[in-house]
Amino acid sequence: MRTFTSCLMLTLLFTPSVFAASSIELAVRGTITPSACTPAFAGSNIIEHGKIAAKDLRQDNPTSLPKVTVQFSITCEASTFFAIKPIDNRRASSNSPFDFGLGFVNGDKKLGSFYLTPKNMLADGIAVQSIASMDGGSTWYAEWAWELFTLWGAGAMDDPTTPLPSRVLEMDLEVGTTIARADRFDLSEEVAIDGSGTLEVVYL
Repeated sequence: MRTFTSCLMLTLLFTPSVFAASSIELAVRGTITPSACTPAFAGSNIIEHGKIAAKDLRQDNPTSLPKVTVQFSITCEASTFFAIKPIDNRRASSNSPFDFGLGFVNGDKKLGSFYLTPKNMLADGIAVQSIASMDGGSTWYAEWAWELFTLWGAGAMDDPTTPLPSRVLEMDLEVGTTIARADRFDLSEEVAIDGSGTLEVVYL
């Protein structure tokens, strides 16, 4: 979790003289936030599907496993503007560029993917809606299904264009897991489902 943000900016100084400038300025900018935020799951952070019989997987189409809901919260020391950055720890193993991967099996075959859907979102006890940004937080829009390569946040029910500051953000995260069509794999031996993702708090 980052506790401060930093950016590097180069500024070139030009003069109207016909001679080239002999100096250059380097500016280092950033903001140190006085409030830290901590993400947490209520209970385990592991979605356990147990053992699934190979014969129960569809041969010609993906197989959707039962959805699982976990309680997720972010608690800050004070009301804070923040967003959630999703990171796929099994990068490039997903069948969808928008979802988390489940790892590779049989060498380089993609087992499937999982996605997260936020529900029943509360910011400091008040109902809010899930929003997302594709440009690093410059603009926001309503998004019921969060995807990779976006930032995730919470907005007022009547305004999805602005993230709200909050001290405690709570939600149910529905986890949907999909196994790719089984005729792509050798399932003569056990195959591990190995999905992993990180939810990072970033400060706005």
